[in-house]
Amino acid sequence: MSLDAGMIFASDSRTNAGVDQIARFSKMRVFARDGHRVIVTLSSGNLSITQNALSLLEQRARASDGGQHLWNVSSMFDVARLIGDALREVKTRDGPYLQQNNIDPHANFIVGGQVRGEPHRLFEVYSEGNFIEATPDTCYFQIGESKYGKPVIDRVVKRSTGLLEATKCTIVSFDSTMRSNISVGLPIDLVMYESDALRIKMQRRIEESDPYFQMIHTQWGEGLRRVFAQLPNPEWE
Repeated sequence: MSLDAGMIFASDSRTNAGVDQIARFSKMRVFARDGHRVIVTLSSGNLSITQNALSLLEQRARASDGGQHLWNVSSMFDVARLIGDALREVKTRDGPYLQQNNIDPHANFIVGGQVRGEPHRLFEVYSEGNFIEATPDTCYFQIGESKYGKPVIDRVVKRSTGLLEATKCTIVSFDSTMRSNISVGLPIDLVMYESDALRIKMQRRIEESDPYFQMIHTQWGEGLRRVFAQLPNPEWE
């Protein structure tokens, strides 16, 4: 989410290649240098494709050949372009071999943050390497399994929403998704970024034992049932 007050990033940690091949991998990567830039990526889709794309970006950032990389580009637009190029390169290399074995190479990224000298910005990078930017009218992106958690965000979040309220809504959205889809699961990696801070003040991994998550899980479910029971039944002839 890209809000007036800052940004919220969140991802689950469940991957699966079938019901008997469930594993935990973080889908969030943070690149930060205090006072200079904060970049956060979230990924979905084929795990090998997204991991290789990020590794390619990190490798180029360590090189001293004078090329553009995550630490020297001047805008978040350039960061999104680098990620799209890396994704396209890895898919071009590995995609045909994966498809020969009926493995889907599809992968997406959300990338956002702030580079010193410009406002914070948020992008969704598609599997083909092209991307779009969030706007005041569309201030959040979701990738992966999104349909179950989307309605609550649509009803609550707007550009002026505060960071704590947006964080609460994000957790409710994940709880709703996990309730209906086994492919999404704890822990949840969460980053809250305040506009113009140029450093991350809050990063948390929410496990099943987290008391705040358990409170949200219980009270949200009970509240929905209570409101539903209060609605009048239809009196159609």
